[in-house]
Amino acid sequence: MSTASSAAPPEIVALKGIAAAIIDLDGTMLDTAPDFHVAVNRMRAELELAPLPQKTIIDFVGKGSENLIRRVLGVDYPPTEVEQRFDAALDSYQSHYAVVNGSYAKLFPGVVDGLQAMQDKGLRLACVTNKPLAFAVALLEKTGLRDYFEVVYGGDSFPLKKPDPMPLLAVCADFKLQPAQVVAIGDSSNDAQAARAAGCPVFNVPYGYNHGESIQDVDSDGIVASLLVAAQNISH
Repeated sequence: MSTASSAAPPEIVALKGIAAAIIDLDGTMLDTAPDFHVAVNRMRAELELAPLPQKTIIDFVGKGSENLIRRVLGVDYPPTEVEQRFDAALDSYQSHYAVVNGSYAKLFPGVVDGLQAMQDKGLRLACVTNKPLAFAVALLEKTGLRDYFEVVYGGDSFPLKKPDPMPLLAVCADFKLQPAQVVAIGDSSNDAQAARAAGCPVFNVPYGYNHGESIQDVDSDGIVASLLVAAQNISH
Protein backbone atom coordinates (compact mmCIF):
# COMPACT_ATOMS: atom_id res chain seq x y z
CA MET A 1 0.00 0.00 0.00
CA SER A 2 1.05 3.63 -0.04
CA THR A 3 4.50 4.19 1.35
CA ALA A 4 5.08 6.09 4.57
CA SER A 5 6.09 9.72 4.46
CA SER A 6 7.42 12.03 7.14
CA ALA A 7 5.61 15.00 5.60
CA ALA A 8 2.57 16.26 7.48
CA PRO A 9 -0.68 15.55 5.64
CA PRO A 10 -2.32 18.59 4.05
CA GLU A 11 -4.98 20.16 6.22
CA ILE A 12 -8.47 19.13 5.16
CA VAL A 13 -10.35 21.96 3.49
CA ALA A 14 -14.05 21.71 4.39
CA LEU A 15 -15.87 21.90 1.07
CA LYS A 16 -19.04 23.94 0.63
CA GLY A 17 -21.40 24.17 -2.33
CA ILE A 18 -21.02 20.47 -3.10
CA ALA A 19 -23.97 18.67 -4.71
CA ALA A 20 -22.40 15.36 -5.77
CA ALA A 21 -19.46 13.05 -5.17
CA ILE A 22 -17.51 10.87 -7.59
CA ILE A 23 -15.95 7.98 -5.70
CA ASP A 24 -13.25 5.59 -6.84
CA LEU A 25 -13.61 1.83 -6.22
CA ASP A 26 -10.39 -0.18 -5.80
CA GLY A 27 -8.34 1.08 -2.87
CA THR A 28 -10.98 3.67 -1.92
CA MET A 29 -14.11 1.68 -1.08
CA LEU A 30 -12.77 -1.86 -1.28
CA ASP A 31 -9.48 -3.58 -0.57
CA THR A 32 -9.40 -5.62 -3.75
CA ALA A 33 -5.67 -6.38 -3.70
CA PRO A 34 -6.31 -10.02 -2.67
CA ASP A 35 -8.57 -10.47 -5.72
CA PHE A 36 -5.89 -9.05 -8.03
CA HIS A 37 -3.26 -11.23 -6.37
CA VAL A 38 -5.19 -14.46 -6.91
CA ALA A 39 -6.25 -13.67 -10.49
CA VAL A 40 -2.81 -12.47 -11.61
CA ASN A 41 -1.04 -15.49 -10.16
CA ARG A 42 -3.55 -17.88 -11.72
CA MET A 43 -2.79 -16.21 -15.04
CA ARG A 44 0.94 -16.44 -14.41
CA ALA A 45 0.64 -20.13 -13.54
CA GLU A 46 -1.18 -20.69 -16.82
CA LEU A 47 1.73 -18.99 -18.61
CA GLU A 48 4.24 -21.03 -16.58
CA LEU A 49 5.54 -17.98 -14.73
CA ALA A 50 6.40 -17.81 -11.04
CA PRO A 51 3.86 -16.19 -8.68
CA LEU A 52 4.34 -12.58 -7.60
CA PRO A 53 3.92 -11.26 -4.04
CA GLN A 54 0.82 -9.17 -3.38
CA LYS A 55 2.91 -6.05 -2.64
CA THR A 56 4.37 -6.12 -6.14
CA ILE A 57 0.94 -6.43 -7.72
CA ILE A 58 -0.49 -3.60 -5.58
CA ASP A 59 2.12 -1.23 -6.99
CA PHE A 60 0.86 -2.04 -10.51
CA VAL A 61 -2.83 -1.37 -9.71
CA GLY A 62 -4.74 1.78 -10.60
CA LYS A 63 -4.34 2.53 -14.29
CA GLY A 64 -6.60 -0.18 -15.66
CA SER A 65 -6.30 -3.88 -16.50
CA GLU A 66 -4.16 -3.32 -19.60
CA ASN A 67 -1.51 -1.45 -17.64
CA LEU A 68 -1.65 -4.04 -14.85
CA ILE A 69 -0.99 -6.92 -17.22
CA ARG A 70 1.80 -5.08 -19.06
CA ARG A 71 3.50 -4.36 -15.73
CA VAL A 72 3.04 -7.96 -14.58
CA LEU A 73 4.54 -9.32 -17.81
CA GLY A 74 7.31 -6.72 -17.60
CA VAL A 75 8.66 -8.48 -14.52
CA ASP A 76 9.77 -11.33 -16.81
CA TYR A 77 9.98 -9.97 -20.34
CA PRO A 78 11.42 -6.99 -22.26
CA PRO A 79 8.88 -4.54 -23.77
CA THR A 80 8.73 -6.12 -27.23
CA GLU A 81 8.02 -9.54 -25.77
CA VAL A 82 5.44 -8.07 -23.38
CA GLU A 83 3.45 -6.86 -26.38
CA GLN A 84 3.75 -10.23 -28.11
CA ARG A 85 2.33 -11.99 -25.06
CA PHE A 86 -0.10 -9.27 -23.98
CA ASP A 87 -3.36 -10.38 -25.65
CA ALA A 88 -3.14 -13.96 -24.39
CA ALA A 89 -2.18 -12.81 -20.90
CA LEU A 90 -5.02 -10.26 -20.72
CA ASP A 91 -7.57 -12.84 -21.86
CA SER A 92 -6.31 -15.29 -19.26
CA TYR A 93 -6.32 -12.68 -16.50
CA GLN A 94 -9.84 -11.49 -17.30
CA SER A 95 -11.22 -15.02 -17.30
CA HIS A 96 -9.66 -15.69 -13.90
CA TYR A 97 -10.69 -12.30 -12.50
CA ALA A 98 -14.30 -12.85 -13.57
CA VAL A 99 -14.35 -15.92 -11.30
CA VAL A 100 -12.45 -14.30 -8.42
CA ASN A 101 -14.05 -10.80 -8.50
CA GLY A 102 -15.17 -9.84 -4.99
CA SER A 103 -14.38 -13.22 -3.42
CA TYR A 104 -11.45 -11.93 -1.36
CA ALA A 105 -12.23 -8.19 -1.30
CA LYS A 106 -13.09 -6.38 1.93
CA LEU A 107 -14.81 -3.07 2.58
CA PHE A 108 -12.60 -0.40 4.09
CA PRO A 109 -13.82 1.06 7.42
CA GLY A 110 -16.30 3.91 7.16
CA VAL A 111 -17.37 3.21 3.58
CA VAL A 112 -21.03 2.33 4.13
CA ASP A 113 -21.45 4.96 6.86
CA GLY A 114 -19.78 7.51 4.60
CA LEU A 115 -21.95 6.74 1.57
CA GLN A 116 -25.04 6.86 3.73
CA ALA A 117 -23.99 10.17 5.27
CA MET A 118 -23.45 11.65 1.81
CA GLN A 119 -26.87 10.45 0.68
CA ASP A 120 -28.43 11.85 3.85
CA LYS A 121 -26.92 15.23 2.96
CA GLY A 122 -28.62 15.05 -0.43
CA LEU A 123 -25.46 14.41 -2.46
CA ARG A 124 -25.79 12.53 -5.74
CA LEU A 125 -23.24 9.74 -6.02
CA ALA A 126 -21.28 8.30 -8.92
CA CYS A 127 -18.61 5.61 -8.96
CA VAL A 128 -15.82 6.14 -11.49
CA THR A 129 -13.13 3.47 -11.68
CA ASN A 130 -10.48 2.33 -14.12
CA LYS A 131 -11.69 -1.25 -13.60
CA PRO A 132 -13.64 -2.60 -16.62
CA LEU A 133 -17.30 -1.66 -16.19
CA ALA A 134 -18.68 -5.21 -16.08
CA PHE A 135 -16.27 -6.12 -13.28
CA ALA A 136 -17.03 -2.88 -11.42
CA VAL A 137 -20.81 -3.35 -11.48
CA ALA A 138 -20.53 -7.01 -10.45
CA LEU A 139 -18.24 -6.05 -7.56
CA LEU A 140 -20.53 -3.25 -6.37
CA GLU A 141 -23.49 -5.62 -6.47
CA LYS A 142 -21.64 -8.40 -4.65
CA THR A 143 -20.59 -6.05 -1.85
CA GLY A 144 -23.98 -4.35 -1.49
CA LEU A 145 -22.82 -0.93 -2.68
CA ARG A 146 -24.47 -0.69 -6.12
CA ASP A 147 -27.69 1.01 -4.98
CA TYR A 148 -25.80 4.00 -3.55
CA PHE A 149 -24.75 5.10 -7.03
CA GLU A 150 -26.86 6.74 -9.73
CA VAL A 151 -24.02 6.38 -12.22
CA VAL A 152 -21.17 3.87 -12.57
CA TYR A 153 -18.41 4.28 -15.17
CA GLY A 154 -15.50 1.92 -15.78
CA GLY A 155 -12.18 2.15 -17.50
CA ASP A 156 -13.76 1.02 -20.76
CA SER A 157 -16.74 3.40 -20.63
CA PHE A 158 -14.90 6.16 -22.53
CA PRO A 159 -11.96 6.44 -24.92
CA LEU A 160 -9.85 7.83 -22.04
CA LYS A 161 -9.66 6.84 -18.37
CA LYS A 162 -8.34 8.54 -15.22
CA PRO A 163 -6.03 10.48 -14.88
CA ASP A 164 -7.77 12.02 -17.90
CA PRO A 165 -10.75 14.15 -16.76
CA MET A 166 -13.13 12.71 -19.38
CA PRO A 167 -15.06 10.32 -17.06
CA LEU A 168 -15.42 12.96 -14.33
CA LEU A 169 -16.67 15.56 -16.78
CA ALA A 170 -19.20 13.03 -18.08
CA VAL A 171 -20.60 12.65 -14.55
CA CYS A 172 -20.83 16.44 -14.18
CA ALA A 173 -22.77 16.55 -17.45
CA ASP A 174 -25.02 13.66 -16.35
CA PHE A 175 -25.84 15.46 -13.12
CA LYS A 176 -26.08 18.88 -14.85
CA LEU A 177 -23.61 20.30 -12.33
CA GLN A 178 -20.52 22.45 -12.61
CA PRO A 179 -17.27 20.62 -11.73
CA ALA A 180 -16.79 22.90 -8.72
CA GLN A 181 -20.00 21.37 -7.27
CA VAL A 182 -18.71 17.79 -7.58
CA VAL A 183 -16.03 16.39 -5.26
CA ALA A 184 -13.87 13.46 -6.36
CA ILE A 185 -12.68 11.02 -3.70
CA GLY A 186 -9.96 8.47 -4.39
CA ASP A 187 -6.80 6.80 -3.21
CA SER A 188 -4.27 7.77 -5.88
CA SER A 189 -2.72 10.42 -8.07
CA ASN A 190 -5.01 9.21 -10.88
CA ASP A 191 -8.03 10.52 -9.00
CA ALA A 192 -6.41 13.79 -7.97
CA GLN A 193 -5.01 14.56 -11.42
CA ALA A 194 -8.33 13.79 -13.10
CA ALA A 195 -10.16 15.99 -10.60
CA ARG A 196 -7.74 18.90 -10.98
CA ALA A 197 -7.97 18.68 -14.78
CA ALA A 198 -11.77 18.58 -14.61
CA GLY A 199 -11.98 21.47 -12.15
CA CYS A 200 -13.40 19.33 -9.32
CA PRO A 201 -12.29 19.53 -5.70
CA VAL A 202 -10.70 16.30 -4.50
CA PHE A 203 -10.08 14.35 -1.31
CA ASN A 204 -7.67 11.44 -1.04
CA VAL A 205 -7.82 8.54 1.39
CA PRO A 206 -4.48 7.37 2.87
CA TYR A 207 -4.91 3.61 2.81
CA GLY A 208 -5.22 2.57 -0.85
CA TYR A 209 -3.01 1.90 -3.84
CA ASN A 210 -1.01 4.86 -5.13
CA HIS A 211 1.44 3.02 -7.42
CA GLY A 212 3.87 2.56 -4.51
CA GLU A 213 4.18 6.33 -4.00
CA SER A 214 3.27 8.47 -0.99
CA ILE A 215 -0.24 9.91 -1.07
CA GLN A 216 1.17 12.84 0.95
CA ASP A 217 2.86 14.09 -2.21
CA VAL A 218 -0.36 14.24 -4.25
CA ASP A 219 -2.03 17.62 -4.84
CA SER A 220 -5.46 17.43 -3.22
CA ASP A 221 -7.81 19.35 -0.94
CA GLY A 222 -6.88 17.07 1.93
CA ILE A 223 -6.37 13.52 3.07
CA VAL A 224 -9.44 12.10 4.80
CA ALA A 225 -9.17 9.04 7.04
CA SER A 226 -12.35 7.49 5.60
CA LEU A 227 -15.38 8.20 3.44
CA LEU A 228 -17.23 9.08 6.63
CA VAL A 229 -14.67 11.79 7.43
CA ALA A 230 -15.03 12.98 3.83
CA ALA A 231 -18.80 13.24 4.28
CA GLN A 232 -18.32 15.23 7.47
CA ASN A 233 -16.26 17.78 5.53
CA ILE A 234 -18.73 18.27 2.68
CA SER A 235 -21.78 20.50 2.64
CA HIS A 236 -24.12 22.11 0.12
